[in-house]
Amino acid sequence: MTRRDVLVVSATAAEAAHVPDGYDVLVTGIGKVASASAVAAALASRDTPPEWVVNIGTVGALHAHHSGMFVPSRVLNHDISADVLRSMGYDAQDTLDVAGGDGSVLATGDVFVSEAAVRDELARRADLVDMEGFAIAWACARASVPCRLVKHVSDGADESALSWAQVVDASAGELARWLTGRFG
Repeated sequence: MTRRDVLVVSATAAEAAHVPDGYDVLVTGIGKVASASAVAAALASRDTPPEWVVNIGTVGALHAHHSGMFVPSRVLNHDISADVLRSMGYDAQDTLDVAGGDGSVLATGDVFVSEAAVRDELARRADLVDMEGFAIAWACARASVPCRLVKHVSDGADESALSWAQVVDASAGELARWLTGRFG
């Protein structure tokens, strides 16, 4: 496999700042709609799909003992009213399993989590929180393209998240090292 067989997906250019030349990098924009539509369009525009889509990005830790790199095995859409929709007879897919993960659970939503009360509520269901992972995994599943979510903890999903711009570069370096070590 070559670097061109991997589509590296990041919400922001800052998170992909240290990805070496030779990789196909897609910067989607922040949030579920931006990321799902960008990944779906990128996959549809190719003559042949990539062997892998690797979503690199930062996350907030929902538990104080979480730090460093994670490769989630499950991702959930935390801000959809799935139970209400199911009660009305609609299938609301709000969780996806991701093969090859480390057992961690990632919660994805369009809420930038920077309040301890929101973090603590999410911590009952997940280990980490971001704003794109579920949408990227969903777009890949629809296109039958293998996906890997690779996340580096940048903050504690509390008021420390407001300093993201000052710490993202360190996370971007760690993400690039992981990428080249696994898909280099």
